[in-house]
Parts: sequence; structure tokens; C-alpha cells
Amino acid sequence: MLLTVDIGNTNIVIGIFRGRELITHWRVMTVKERTHDEYGMILLNLFSNAAISGDEFTGAVVACVVPSLKDTMARAISEYAGIDPVIVVGPGIKTGMPILTDNPREVGADRIVNAVGAYSKHRRELIVVDFGTAITFDYVTAKGEYAGGVIAPGVSISSDALFERTASLPRVEFSRPATVVGKNTIESIRSGLFYGFVGLVDGIVERIKKERACRPLVIATGGYASRIIDETKTIDELDEFLVLKGLQRIYEVNT
Repeated sequence: MLLTVDIGNTNIVIGIFRGRELITHWRVMTVKERTHDEYGMILLNLFSNAAISGDEFTGAVVACVVPSLKDTMARAISEYAGIDPVIVVGPGIKTGMPILTDNPREVGADRIVNAVGAYSKHRRELIVVDFGTAITFDYVTAKGEYAGGVIAPGVSISSDALFERTASLPRVEFSRPATVVGKNTIESIRSGLFYGFVGLVDGIVERIKKERACRPLVIATGGYASRIIDETKTIDELDEFLVLKGLQRIYEVNT
């Protein structure tokens, strides 16, 4: 079995593969201050609840956009779960995908992993929209090249900023409102957030298509993707565990 771990700014997504099948997964909060001992105990508790032993693993692969947790998690996996090898996605790791950007080293590991996961499945031109702490749009050519993308503030960042930078507006859950025109403050904010992001997604995807003169498959992933996908005009497919599938593929390329 293979352990896959995606460390994001808000959440850590953990998955276990048997072959190419994702058999179980968890989502835990990202806490930068936790030690490798604490993360090690979290892993052991998760494995125990799923009746999984560390002896069953053939390796692990990690993607991390929080630099302080990269070595922390690798050490936790090695010392507590006893898993070897532990591959950490970064410079020097083979992805099987050319990175056609000005500085490939600055592209977030999660974005590359998403692109690898999507292209390994579909083998065609793609746009991957990831609804994480930031919303990212990543364009992959028909040849399987990562050609760049777009980064915009995510749902939580925007919602928190509206609450924190105003004196009287409440914090509102992100969900589809009953109507576009709200009859009260909460419904008005909910509409602005929800349809604002629907418009953002459709607008950017259409501009990428126009600029590249392409007709790509558009795949959505990330925590808020399932809430918004039905209202967009441009998203073709939802894949909640795209990053884990990409990690599994990168492990195959490197072993």
C-alpha cells in the first residue's frame, strides 16, 4: 500500500492506495506549530481506526506548500509509521511533466501534482481549477506540458477579509443562496460570495480558452468545488481527490 499526503495551507489530505485504488482518506487541519511527534501520533491513530498497520506500506509520497511542515511530516511518517521510502515532491523529483514556466521551482507542489493526476487520467488538454485556500487555474497542453496558470484569493480568504475589514458585516457560510438578490445582509453576502466565485471561475476559464485558442477539459477539485460546480458553465468534471491520484502517479514515476 502507498501513503499519500497533501499538506495545504488550511488542510492536510491523507490517502491510502492499494495499487491505483484509493481505499481510504482523511482530512485534518494544518497546524504549523505541531511537532513531528504530534503528526506521528495523528497518523498512528488514523491507521489504528482503519485497522491498518505500518508494515503494510511500501512507501509514502508528500506534497507540501507549507515549508516548515515538509521535513516535519516526512520525519513523522518515517519514525512513527516506519514507512520507507518517503518521497517529497520538489526539485529533483521526477514528475513526468515538463514545466514551461519562467521559474519551475516556484510553482506550488500541489499545482504540479494536480496537473500530473489529471493528465495521467485523461491524456488531453486540460484546465485544473483547485478550490483551496487560493483558487488556482492550471493549464496543461495536449502534449502533457504544464504551461502556467492563474492564482486568485480563495473562498475562505475572501470571506474572512470581508468580516475582518468591516465593522458590522457578519461572517457567513459559503453556500448557494435562495435568490441572487438578497433580502437581508446575510443573504446578500452569501449571494456576493457564491455568485462572485461562479463568475470568477467562468470568466477566467473562458479567457484561458480564448487566449490559447483551445477546447480543454476543465476539472474542478478542492474543498469548495462540489458546492459551486453545478452553477458554473465551464467546469466539466469534479475530482475531489485529484491531488492524491497525482501523488500516486508521481510515486510510480520515481520508483
